[in-house]
Amino acid sequence: MNLPSPPSATVPLLGPDDPPAWRAVNADGRAPVLLVCDHAGNRIPAALGTLGLPPGELERHIAWDIGAAAVTEHLATLLDAPALLSGYSRLVLDCNRHPGGVGSIPAASDGIAVPGNANLSETDRLARVEALFAPYQAAIAARLAAFAAAATVPALISIHSFTPAMNGRQRPWQIGILWDEDPRVAQPLLAALAAESGITVGDNEPYSARDPHGYTTDVHGTRAGLPHVLIEIRQDLIADAAGQREWAGRIAAALKPILVDPKLYAVRKPRSSRGSEAMDDTTRTELEAAAFRRLVQHLRERTDVQNIDLMNLAGFCRNCLSKWYRAAAEERGVAITDPAAREVVYGMPYDEWKSKHQKEASVEQKQAFDQAHKAH
Repeated sequence: MNLPSPPSATVPLLGPDDPPAWRAVNADGRAPVLLVCDHAGNRIPAALGTLGLPPGELERHIAWDIGAAAVTEHLATLLDAPALLSGYSRLVLDCNRHPGGVGSIPAASDGIAVPGNANLSETDRLARVEALFAPYQAAIAARLAAFAAAATVPALISIHSFTPAMNGRQRPWQIGILWDEDPRVAQPLLAALAAESGITVGDNEPYSARDPHGYTTDVHGTRAGLPHVLIEIRQDLIADAAGQREWAGRIAAALKPILVDPKLYAVRKPRSSRGSEAMDDTTRTELEAAAFRRLVQHLRERTDVQNIDLMNLAGFCRNCLSKWYRAAAEERGVAITDPAAREVVYGMPYDEWKSKHQKEASVEQKQAFDQAHKAH
């Protein structure tokens, strides 16, 4: 499939027939709350065609957070709050990723290569940042500044959605509450939703707000000290209008008692600014990566510790670690096979490790595994 030549940063990416990079809903909402939806749309700028993808791929979750925009719009009405929604597909540029960072412009997503994102020049990348990321994030900053000018500390609520399964693993949560340092909205919201019959709520599941690659709630919420939360809803529950209304109603009902508490609306210094030194994202990522490498090295050295021992005592093993590694890669557009992921952890092909180090599980180990499996 032929692709149009991408524009340079000196030529606007969006043409006269392209809609703006973001849109507002209920702009006159009176609540001290700002709703945002980073992955609201699946549109591609006309200049980029379909990024080399069949049109059907743009309807899938790889292109946007299915149902999230409609839920955000309903919440804006139910909470009487303004909302800002991104206008273009995250395949063009992810508005919840640091520009130039991991996942900002994915070369692949969920195993699907994105031809229009291959071999981009710095000029191409800059054009996308200038046209899509910068206006959307500036709109958020401007709205928060307007609250500040009115001597109001607002709550920031970000709405996302997630797939029912990823990498062959079913996700049992209907809804996930993502948060990092600030529990003011997240913890009471977790409690309120968990109290509802039939709802399985994820605490930083299926993703974590402690992932250093996220942008919107980290920059405008955590670092700014504003009360905030990121809400993930499973896509099969909000794929149609009825589900979108239902879950917006559930979330609004759980949020309203939290949002009426005047003590919520105060600036809270982020943990990084309370210490003697602030840790930047790059340093934090490097430290986390170093800890991962040390764990992997330790497991390679301790071949006497069998995978079943790890499963019985800790609920994970080397194979689990390799699956998590692969899942993290695929979420960031990096395709990796199971054998390759396992070799990262084992330091050799898995079959070779088994032949050298794996022992037959004892009766006691198998019994302990069965008991642990039933308990969890």
